[in-house]
Amino acid sequence: MAALPKFHSRTGSLVTLSNDGRTAQRSHPTQEFNNGVVLSADSLKDDNIFEVKIDKKVNSWSGSIEIGVTTCDPNSLNFPISATGFREGTWVMSGSSILKDGHSVIEEYGADLDQLSEGDKVGVMRTSHGHLHFFVNGTDQGVAAVDIGSVVYAVVDLYGKCAQVSIIESVSNANQENQQNAVSVTNDVASQLANEFLTQLSNQIVNDLTRGAEAMSVSEENVVHSNERLTFHERCGSLVKLSKSHRTAERRRPLEEFNNGVVMTNRPLKNDEMFEIRLDILVDKWSGSIEVGITTHNPSTLDFPATMTNMRSGTIMMSGCGILTNGKGTRREYGQYNLDELEQGDRIGLMRKSNGHLHYYINGQDQGVASTEPPVTIWGVVDLYGMAVKVTILDRNDPNYPNSLPVATPRNTNIFRQYPDMYDDEQEEEEGCVEKLLFHPHCGSHAAVISGQKTAHRPNALDDFNNGVVLTSRHLRPEELFEVRIDRMIDKWAGSIEIGVTLHSPHDLDFPSTMTNIRSGTWMMTGNGVMHNGTTIIDEYGQNLDRLKTGDRVGVRRKTDGTLHFYVNSIDQGQAASNVPEFVYGVIDLYGQAAQATVVDHSESLCSPDAESSCALETEELKFHSMHGQNAIVLNNGRTAARPNATGEFNDAIIMSNRPLKDNELFEVIIEKMVDRWSGSIEAGVTLIKAEDLDFPNTMTDIEYDTWILSGSAIMQDGSTIRNGYPLDLDIMSVGCRIGMMRCCDGTLHYYFNGMDQGVACSDVPPGVSAVIDLYGQCAQVSITSGSGILPTDNNVLHTDMVQSVTSPVSTDVTHRFSQCCGKNITIKNNGAMACRARNFQHGLIFSSDPLRRDELFEIKVEQLSKVWSGSLHIGLTTLAISDTTPISSIPSSALALTTKLTWIVTSSEVRKSGIIIKENYAPSLERLEVGDKVGVKRCRDGTMHILLNGEDLGVAASNIQKNVFAVIDLFGVVETVSVTSSASSDNLMMLSQQSQSVVSDVTDNNETERDQDQDTNTSCCLEFHCNHGKNVLLSNNNLTAQRTASYNQGILVSNRPLQRNKLFQVRLNSLNPKWSASLMIGILGFSPERYNFPVSAICIKKSCIIIQGDSVYNCGCKVKEHYGPNIDRLQSGHCVGVLVDEEACLHLYINGVDQGVAARDVPNPCHALIDLYGQCQEITVVTEESAVSSPVSAVDEREKADIDDVVKEKLHRVSSDINVTRNCEYQNICARIKSQLGLPESYFDVQSNVCFCETCHKIRKEEVYYKRGDPPREYAIPYGWCRFSIRLLNKANALNIAEKWHVGYYGARMEAVRRILDNGDLHAVGEVATGGSILLPQPVPVTEKSSPDGCGLKQIFLSPTIRYAGCNEFSPKYRMLDPKTRKTYHVRVAFQVWLKPGSYKVGPQSLGVNEQIDPKINNNELEWSTKERGSIMLDGLLVKIE
Repeated sequence: MAALPKFHSRTGSLVTLSNDGRTAQRSHPTQEFNNGVVLSADSLKDDNIFEVKIDKKVNSWSGSIEIGVTTCDPNSLNFPISATGFREGTWVMSGSSILKDGHSVIEEYGADLDQLSEGDKVGVMRTSHGHLHFFVNGTDQGVAAVDIGSVVYAVVDLYGKCAQVSIIESVSNANQENQQNAVSVTNDVASQLANEFLTQLSNQIVNDLTRGAEAMSVSEENVVHSNERLTFHERCGSLVKLSKSHRTAERRRPLEEFNNGVVMTNRPLKNDEMFEIRLDILVDKWSGSIEVGITTHNPSTLDFPATMTNMRSGTIMMSGCGILTNGKGTRREYGQYNLDELEQGDRIGLMRKSNGHLHYYINGQDQGVASTEPPVTIWGVVDLYGMAVKVTILDRNDPNYPNSLPVATPRNTNIFRQYPDMYDDEQEEEEGCVEKLLFHPHCGSHAAVISGQKTAHRPNALDDFNNGVVLTSRHLRPEELFEVRIDRMIDKWAGSIEIGVTLHSPHDLDFPSTMTNIRSGTWMMTGNGVMHNGTTIIDEYGQNLDRLKTGDRVGVRRKTDGTLHFYVNSIDQGQAASNVPEFVYGVIDLYGQAAQATVVDHSESLCSPDAESSCALETEELKFHSMHGQNAIVLNNGRTAARPNATGEFNDAIIMSNRPLKDNELFEVIIEKMVDRWSGSIEAGVTLIKAEDLDFPNTMTDIEYDTWILSGSAIMQDGSTIRNGYPLDLDIMSVGCRIGMMRCCDGTLHYYFNGMDQGVACSDVPPGVSAVIDLYGQCAQVSITSGSGILPTDNNVLHTDMVQSVTSPVSTDVTHRFSQCCGKNITIKNNGAMACRARNFQHGLIFSSDPLRRDELFEIKVEQLSKVWSGSLHIGLTTLAISDTTPISSIPSSALALTTKLTWIVTSSEVRKSGIIIKENYAPSLERLEVGDKVGVKRCRDGTMHILLNGEDLGVAASNIQKNVFAVIDLFGVVETVSVTSSASSDNLMMLSQQSQSVVSDVTDNNETERDQDQDTNTSCCLEFHCNHGKNVLLSNNNLTAQRTASYNQGILVSNRPLQRNKLFQVRLNSLNPKWSASLMIGILGFSPERYNFPVSAICIKKSCIIIQGDSVYNCGCKVKEHYGPNIDRLQSGHCVGVLVDEEACLHLYINGVDQGVAARDVPNPCHALIDLYGQCQEITVVTEESAVSSPVSAVDEREKADIDDVVKEKLHRVSSDINVTRNCEYQNICARIKSQLGLPESYFDVQSNVCFCETCHKIRKEEVYYKRGDPPREYAIPYGWCRFSIRLLNKANALNIAEKWHVGYYGARMEAVRRILDNGDLHAVGEVATGGSILLPQPVPVTEKSSPDGCGLKQIFLSPTIRYAGCNEFSPKYRMLDPKTRKTYHVRVAFQVWLKPGSYKVGPQSLGVNEQIDPKINNNELEWSTKERGSIMLDGLLVKIE
């Protein structure tokens, strides 16, 4: 037996070795988590596992053991702090990932090492083929890497939780060694023995075949194990129950659990052996269904996963319509069937044929080759997932085997499969002539019954939340289920639908505000509890009704034994009550969020009494239904629909087809009449809702269930947008355009424009949908065309082929090429199709040979990388005129240096315009590009630049891009070689494309012309708020005033027209609610607000939106700038805030008319102003030119002018004129808390006159920085950056008229002198202390201003007209102080603002000895004022500054 390997003596700094070098321990494992790397003493032997056991773990850290191999020699290695820090040929398994040289190469490889426990084993092995394998508890996790060097050392990192490991002998190595010791024959002898054995075996087979009769008499006891009948293995998933001799498998609790249903065969499958199962039971509660496949894992030792797709090795599964290998998709579309769509009774089989190919069979039909290289030893595996509940193995030798294929019947998606015994079968066969269960028209005061008494709703659900009680029209029959479907929800309120039964008749009941107020004969389920006569009898009963969504169903049933059961989505919640009398009415309470519900007609859906009529409907001619929106009419025998008052009404004109569409049936209409009065146009789609059951809304996009609509170019499902940018835009249609829709047999919805298929709009559309048209906005009349009907499959294929042949780029496109003008390190090859950087990391600029046309994509492919450099490729557009003859000397070293001409560049994840960052976090970093990745740039027709990464559009990178721009690529850093992959369409193709789009283009041009004309004619009109806004907004005052009516959000507003350049749009804050935090947001919206569903707040808008919130700027929801301007959360009532876009497409914020600078660049054009009434901001009004005259801003100016007594006095300053601005200033709050720690009596201060001069408050007040005060006037600077706490003036201040006649100055003070100065009211108190005054010595005789003798010992006081000088370190040193609220430490300075008597002080130069100008306006020779005169200084305020 070979000796165990050891750890190398050189280790990480915290590792201690013991047990003769076979045990490694990390010192201080609860205090340190790294520096625990150890290596094997010797290099690994091929095919030998290096294995360690985890001896000890701690729970102080995250992460755990890491293991791998490295080519680094441990004798000379400088150990990193962790294994992931290795470079130069190191492969490490960390968690469940594989890293090479610290970079992840496999994200999901095998078992998660972080989840291992003490006693678990991990190992690593290099095979003789150079493959790297990892082992967990002896199980091979598969190939992790290839081409591993021949000399590698094992690496183990005692990281995080792992504190100690020991080397152990691998069982595989021991077995291998024993085998090698036991086999002492040479290879030649072994070959000879093998040949002799095979010869004897073949002879035996021939002899056995000649004994035909004797062979048939062999007893079953002699049959080998591999010929056993296929059954399910006894070891299976935790929820699986086996029956019928292990031939049937069933998942327990199918309505509660959807996974843990994996079962496998009892033995491996043989070649050409069919493993086939039958679907016995399905339920419709879950998505997804059965999955079938093969695996190399032995069921006897497998730790069964929750679902088989979690297996990361040795497993091939068919899931849905695709093939998954080791949990990852290898074929997206396989075969003709989707396993998720199979019905009960369908059969699924698989077979590995003798040629090694894996085939699947659905109902006996071969689906073709699924995999060409399945493993040799495989077990069949079935995952009873989702809808699949029960399966049985079939035997083709069984006489009951179904040889005939099942008849395919269309699946009715409106009928949910029920798990057996859910309903009594006899109950479903009762007579069908019983009166249908409907709502009674007598109902609560806020409720109404509509749609033939099938639907009940609260019409004003946004205004009220109760009085929505509705009863059934008759008693419930025994065992009859009263079930309703929630059609509409309002998230404004709390609580939701309540359901139950009552003995009260709808004729006699005095309807209460809520049904739980009834104190007799009533049982209700409310929330997740049950109430009887208003008293709770069960607190925790079933699923919480308050959490239901639109489309969910709730029901109640009284059984024959008098027990009451409630149902949620057809699932019985159990017995809720007993001894319930017979004659009870069903009752629902449309409370809170529940706004509309419809009775589910089980007799219609289960018994299908209209089956015969439905057959007749299938052959009925397509027409418009007689039921439609109130503003629509149907003409021409049902083939024409119109909105008669098209210029007076723009909605309420929904029309539907008279019957459901059949598969592949085209429903096409032609637009016959349009009006120019409105925005928006026709909308088209399909719905599962019957016209008889629909309470026609204003527009079809308001329907929140079972509806798919194309609105503009957006695909909407159930009222929510699921896709933008569909090729067909209905908002630009014109008279004569034909629009069609078709549900294909594969469940996809297609739209047609003038007979041409526009592609798949959405998928998984159920059968039985009706066509729906909304004559909205400009569209006033349509007619059904003769082109409607079922399109033959052959014609569809032929038509598709024709379209593809027209648009195919194979023969009509011209490949793009690079310009010969390029950086000096670039070599252009292959006739301009490839570019290489020959040396260095820069001077790699390349350009497209021609300017890009509109919507033309220029795309390149990365061919070669060099990892010795950092940084990566840059790509964008430039206005620099390029030709093949442009001199190289004019090309800069990098794209970022292209600043002489407008250039837009994406570098890493940033977007730069001429070198200036205009957008951060735009897209995934381009520094992660790998060989084979494709990157493209495109200038779209709207003037925006888009970047595409591997075909995926990353969105708008920049806007306002000029025409005739060239693509520019910088082969910078790691990217050395690229090739062109895109093509430029030839003239013929362009002409054909233009012809096919002529109608759309003409309409677009006309609309743009009209839009320009509208802007010109409306220039003088005042902007107002758009009628489309957040749901909590109420407009008034001709749409100039907006108020948030509830909550703190849902208050988004936009201007009714786009902003004009250099035109200020501003609003005045009318009302604030201090109940909330934060406040108004303001910015611009870069797209039309027409019919846009606004989110709860402006920050949630993720496309073309720039928002200013607080003091930060957000672009499409991402923060791009901090500390911009004043914090608008501190604005007060009466303040004005606005936005302006200048000629250079820069966004400016204005507060009280003051420009705060550029907030964002490259603002899209056109754009709308956007306001969000968020948090404290409750009401605003648009500031018009007329109202601006009387605004509070001008009032401030009037007060300033009132202070001017003489022409010489310029801009006299009264800082207390607008103190409300700073009421919520956080800087002032901190200063106040710091001041409170100085122990100063509050009686010294005038709290109402405190003023903050921080940057934010200063900008909001629109103050000047310099003012003049006194007689004669002398200039001083305001204490910018400080907070002033006003000191109560002496009584004689008014008599001396100091506010008009004295000058303003500043005195820098030390912290310990503040209290003495305030106590004495005189700065000379500091001078007395400084001259050595003491209470133990004889005190000098007090002197006054007039009795002061010459040579008096008063110290000279130094002041300054600017705080820049008085507040420097020499006069006002810093002190460290702790904020008692936030526990943060600040550097604090203090100073005094004082009044100085003119003529009592001397003016002199600064004495600090500096050369530069201290104050930008006041000369250095006039900065220092000095005085010894008592009574010439009066304290005005204490100044505090924090840093």
